[in-house]
Amino acid sequence: MKVLIATDTVGGVLTYTTELAAALEAGGDEVVVATMGPRLRPEQRAALPAAIHESGFRLEWMDDPWEEVDAAGEWLLGLEREERPDVVQLCSYAHGALPFAAPKVLVAHSCVLSWWRAVHGEEAPTEWDVYRERASAGLAGADAVVAITGAMLAELERDHDLDPARTTVIHNGTGGASAAAEKQDLVLGSGRFWDAAKNLAALDAAAAGLPWPVVVAGELGGDEGPEHATATGSLPPEELAGLRGRASIYAAPALYEPFGLGILEAARDGCALVLGDIPSLREIWDDAAIFVEPDDHGALHDILKTLIAAPGLRADLAEEARSHAANYSIERTASAYRRLYECLLGGERTCPRIPGTTASGPEVRA
Repeated sequence: MKVLIATDTVGGVLTYTTELAAALEAGGDEVVVATMGPRLRPEQRAALPAAIHESGFRLEWMDDPWEEVDAAGEWLLGLEREERPDVVQLCSYAHGALPFAAPKVLVAHSCVLSWWRAVHGEEAPTEWDVYRERASAGLAGADAVVAITGAMLAELERDHDLDPARTTVIHNGTGGASAAAEKQDLVLGSGRFWDAAKNLAALDAAAAGLPWPVVVAGELGGDEGPEHATATGSLPPEELAGLRGRASIYAAPALYEPFGLGILEAARDGCALVLGDIPSLREIWDDAAIFVEPDDHGALHDILKTLIAAPGLRADLAEEARSHAANYSIERTASAYRRLYECLLGGERTCPRIPGTTASGPEVRA
């Protein structure tokens, strides 16, 4: 089977694409990747399959993007004619409305409308109406809509008129753990500091007065950075993996996180988890993390201080997280996508459902 995966290069979407492509190819499928957004760095390009088509088109959540989104759509249609895939998989909503010849799988990794609600506590303003309309049209045009958690699917259903028979949930996955490292007295957070949804400013505030250093890894996106934590800026994957391997605690007090690949990687690498108490993270980590209200900086500080002072509790929590992370392997994720592709190519009109999710459709095992 040949799959064309159109992806963006910002944050966890590219990590997801890289690992999924590798797992699909390991299972005998052929994968072609088309990228939009900022140009790939050399290490990102090296991690992707050999068949890469790269562009720098603006993404639909960026300012005034629509001329470039439409140009990207024409580019993708041309790539389909050139590559002749069996399935086209998309991560941009607007492109779901395009007349691809192959079945279209649209994967919902995030959404401005639900992001806005979570961050601002209100509906997105009228300047996002075009985004809303284009997203709705793309979702209606897709042959299958995949949400990465049941919580993300619920948000989509709140904002758009979806056909339940064409929706399913496939959780993200990740590969094997990083090389074993001795745990150190270190609290780690990672992600885009400029993205209010990641809420790393709360971790920075909670870091004041802690007996351990707190490190924040990721893009700063401006002149302002953390005041109490140490910022590393963006790191190559191997350096970030090294930090995860040494960190004893991973904190993600997110306001909005549809899945959280960074959290999964930290759990896999043996970190105790302290997470924002939001539906998506409860869905994945309910019995394997400590949860805190994202806007309660004092509570976050107290929880971190307690874990720092309690090595036994910290070790137990880390083991719970590591054990739970084993449920989210990239092989399981790839198997679920392959089953979905087969359903579409076989003419089935109802998307398969992965056990334990809230999506509709018949239950199948990945």
